[in-house]
Amino acid sequence: MSMSPTVARRLEHLSALKVNYDVDALDLAHPGPGWHVDDRLQALPGEAPGPPEPEGSFAIASRLIRGYEFADPSLVRAHYDHDAPLEGRNMLLELRALNLVHVYVGVRVHEVYEMDFTHEGRTVHTFGWCYRTLEGHVERGQMNWEVWKWPDSGEVAFHVHAVSRPAPISNPFVRIGFRVLRSHERAAFLDSTNRRMRTFTELGLRGEGPEAIRDASDALTARSGGDPGAHDEIAGDAGRARR
Repeated sequence: MSMSPTVARRLEHLSALKVNYDVDALDLAHPGPGWHVDDRLQALPGEAPGPPEPEGSFAIASRLIRGYEFADPSLVRAHYDHDAPLEGRNMLLELRALNLVHVYVGVRVHEVYEMDFTHEGRTVHTFGWCYRTLEGHVERGQMNWEVWKWPDSGEVAFHVHAVSRPAPISNPFVRIGFRVLRSHERAAFLDSTNRRMRTFTELGLRGEGPEAIRDASDALTARSGGDPGAHDEIAGDAGRARR
């Protein structure tokens, strides 16, 4: 789906914006008072023990998170240049809260990584990336999206880790609405994200095409009244990711 001129202008403007918090002062492991931490781990279909399989759960989920297909467009819709590399990509996020508050905010992908690390005494192989909030965002902080595999057992999971706090908001209607709805909308978004990632990964493992992903995206939306074309776009992105 083509981007509207207004959205395209907003996206282009993001390149002039800076991250809206002091990156060096934020300890992601121990962020301190005022910062909120979200940490979610959603089990995905497993694989055989060992390295990730070429067309297994880990590989499919990794492709899905590259394009932000996990996002429920009734809550958050991402606009970006699909030809731009993932690392350094500017993304315009369209936030929708109960169809009452509707704002555009910017984020920038800071890092893309694939590595092994130790978690609770076990080796985990992970692919992931993170973004940081830009000037004008209603929040400040960093969000990491990852796929994990435990080589010793073959377990696979989708992991989300976010450190955030509210940013100053000049518009009083948006400020009040965001503060009231923030916790509720965050939980709704993360719950929906987990459901969508598991379902889309299962569809990918079965070799289902874009039409099945489009139908699943529509069925898994948290709220009605969104743009139906968003599901076509998600299906197209997922189809491109398979090639």
